[in-house]
Amino acid sequence: MFADHVFKLLSQKQKASVTKPAEAPPERVGDKKYFMDASNKNLTFIPSSLLELWELEEVHLENNVLEGISKDIRNLTNLKILYLNNNDIKLLCKDIGELTNLQSLDLSYNPLVPSTLPVLSHLRSLRQLRLYKIQMETFPIQMCKCLHHLELLGLSHNRLKELPKEIVNQTKLREIYLQDNKFEDFPQELCVLYNLEIVDLEQNQIAVIPDEISALTKLEKFFIASNCVSYLPDTLGSCSKLTVLDVSYNLLHNLPSTLKELTEITELGLSGNCLEKVPRLICKWTLLHLLYMKNTCLKTLRRSFKRLLNVTLLDLSQNYFDFFPLEVCSLKNLEMLSLDDNHICQVPPEVFNLVKLKALGLTGNNFTIFPEEILLIESLEQLYLGQDQGTKLTYLSENILKLTNLKELYFENNSLEYLPVGIGSLRTLQLLDLHNNQIRELPDSICQLKGLKTLILENNQLSVLPERMDSLESLQVLNLEGNPMEDPSEEVCRMGIPAIWEYLREKRYKNFIVTKIQAWYRGVRVRKGLGSNEELLKLQKKGKGSPKDKQKKKGEKEKAAAKGKKK
Repeated sequence: MFADHVFKLLSQKQKASVTKPAEAPPERVGDKKYFMDASNKNLTFIPSSLLELWELEEVHLENNVLEGISKDIRNLTNLKILYLNNNDIKLLCKDIGELTNLQSLDLSYNPLVPSTLPVLSHLRSLRQLRLYKIQMETFPIQMCKCLHHLELLGLSHNRLKELPKEIVNQTKLREIYLQDNKFEDFPQELCVLYNLEIVDLEQNQIAVIPDEISALTKLEKFFIASNCVSYLPDTLGSCSKLTVLDVSYNLLHNLPSTLKELTEITELGLSGNCLEKVPRLICKWTLLHLLYMKNTCLKTLRRSFKRLLNVTLLDLSQNYFDFFPLEVCSLKNLEMLSLDDNHICQVPPEVFNLVKLKALGLTGNNFTIFPEEILLIESLEQLYLGQDQGTKLTYLSENILKLTNLKELYFENNSLEYLPVGIGSLRTLQLLDLHNNQIRELPDSICQLKGLKTLILENNQLSVLPERMDSLESLQVLNLEGNPMEDPSEEVCRMGIPAIWEYLREKRYKNFIVTKIQAWYRGVRVRKGLGSNEELLKLQKKGKGSPKDKQKKKGEKEKAAAKGKKK
């Protein structure tokens, strides 16, 4: 469903920089090697040859099966960046503490023994430390006291209930990630870390955001989604540099009027809160680019909503709209729109104004006929019209060929029996999802979709594939499960695309040979005066002979008549 895809974009786009590696130094200058990538090599130990390269400044060893760290790691005295995430490391040797120039360290997704963590307190130059999902229950106090240069601290997906008071020593901290822990109270200590720019506390059990958050005047991104917050403090309006605010899936019913001061907001997540109405102040945030209001009990939009001319992504899925909101048609910069799972039965012609719209989600609405107005949006690249709930559509418009930029078409869970011939004109189409329909036959024109990579036809009524379907040279995924396939058989279909293509080629060759034999046979009959094959078949049906047989009979009659005259 398009709405699910849209929902993921907020965290993906906003947090993309969280684990972004620093710019790599040149791999080699002269005879010296400064960069080494040994990730994804299935290594069980760090190669000794690597540990001899003392001049190395950046080393990638992530996504291996390392069980430990060799004491010779201390040889890498110039090392500044070290990635050891996604391994099987349990113990940290004391020698890692001798990497005095280390500035960035990632030990995430390792089954680390907590008692070995304090050795990291010796890394006094450390600026970035990532310890995601290491089953941490308490953050070592010693690290708080010694690591005074930390700018980024990643502790998401652990079991933390609180932070040590000594965390206040991290005065240079700019980013802290505490998503998916066990916090029930907002860590008050964060409110004195005045340089914080990003705070992520998603997926905890926090009920109250303290008024002291107003002290974080440099705060730019605040993630507090999936908690138990029932109201936002008025003082949040003092965080005037906020550009990203995600309070999705809490218990909010409105936003405090003081948030009108947050005029720099570009990305806002409000999904999963029962707002019932669009907060009036949102319509004044004209810099908004991404707006998520999925499942917020909305029935209409304010007239002033059309002021949000910079919005490029809008999620209004799982609400109670009976009509396609006309206010949305004024958002001329809109590129992605999700209106899935509403009660919409008609699309207004004003959608023509959405000249930049690339993705449109209308899954699970109440259309009784195909909404032809969609075809006015020539810029569309992704169209979602699956009906996992609501009325089933029985046809796909022949005019679908007007969407000349379409790359992905989702029309699953409908009652479609046939595809329009015009489907073959969608030369840019890469994905076609038609699972759970009633399709009995595919048009030959589907073989013209040279760019098609994914074709999902699961649970239809197909028994035969077009003869030249193997011309879909780009096809990588073909799902035919749940069809009564005969030509090719279900067994061949289960063997995958190469087997299906081979079957179709062999079938074509056999048909070619049969045609040649028939042509030869017809030629022989014509040369012998037996008539064309078609004529013979007609005569046989009427119980008559060939022209030569007729001539023979005529001759016999004439001879008999002549004998009679002689007598």
